[in-house]
Amino acid sequence: MIILPAIDLIGGCAVRLEKGDYSKKTVYSQNPSDVARGFAEKGAQYLHLVDLDGARSGRTDNFDTVKKIVSESGLFTELGGGIRSLDTVKKYFDAGVSRVILGTAAVTDEAFLDRCLEIYGEKIAVGVDIKDGFVAIRGWTELSGYTCDSFFEKMQKKGISNIICTDISRDGMLGGTNIELYRALSEKYSIDITASGGVSTLSDIKTLCAMDMYGAILGKALYAGALELSDALRLCGEAES
Repeated sequence: MIILPAIDLIGGCAVRLEKGDYSKKTVYSQNPSDVARGFAEKGAQYLHLVDLDGARSGRTDNFDTVKKIVSESGLFTELGGGIRSLDTVKKYFDAGVSRVILGTAAVTDEAFLDRCLEIYGEKIAVGVDIKDGFVAIRGWTELSGYTCDSFFEKMQKKGISNIICTDISRDGMLGGTNIELYRALSEKYSIDITASGGVSTLSDIKTLCAMDMYGAILGKALYAGALELSDALRLCGEAES
C-alpha cells in the first residue's frame, strides 16, 4: 500500500477542513511547496493535491501553486478539484501532474469522463466522496443521486482502475477511518482503492495494509502531529527502517 500525504489548497495556502466544511478551515502554511518538499525529505514518493477553490468554482484557481509544488517536490502527484474540461486536464498534465482525479465531472458529465479515459487511460482516477451514503459533488456542497455502491458499480463497468474514496464524515476529525466501508468496497470491486478521511493512527494504516488497499491519504493527522509520516512509510515498506 502506498502512502499519500495530502495538501489541500485554498488561496495558494495549505489548509485543512473539518468534514469538508469551508467555514471550518485551518491554514497550515502559506508556502505549500515547502510542505511538499518536507514530505519528500521524509521519504514520501507520492503526493495527493486538492484545489479546494477549484472544486467549488470549476476553475484552475491554484494552478501556479500546483505547478510550483510539482516542480520543486519531485513527487508523483495526483490532483483533484474543479477539473471539468479536457483543456484543464491537459494543462495539469503539461505542468507535470502525474494523475488527474475527476470528481464532480465524473458524476455529472459521463461523455467527458469517457473522453478522458480514451485519451489518458490509467492516468485518470475518480474521486468518490461519500456523505450520508451518497456521492457528494461540487466541493462536497451537494449530494448526487448515486449511492456509493451504484457509483462504484458504474465506474467498474467503465474500466476505471483507481478510485480515491473519502468518507466526508471522518475527514479532518482525527477519529479513525471507516475501516468497514473500505473492507466492503475492496471485497466487492476489482479497483485500486485509496482510503481517505480520518486515517490518523498506525493502527488504521496497518489494518488498511492488511486489506491490500492500494493507498491511504494522510492529511490532518500529519499537520496536527498525531502521526509521523516516516513511521507510516516504514510500516508500508516505503522507507528504510
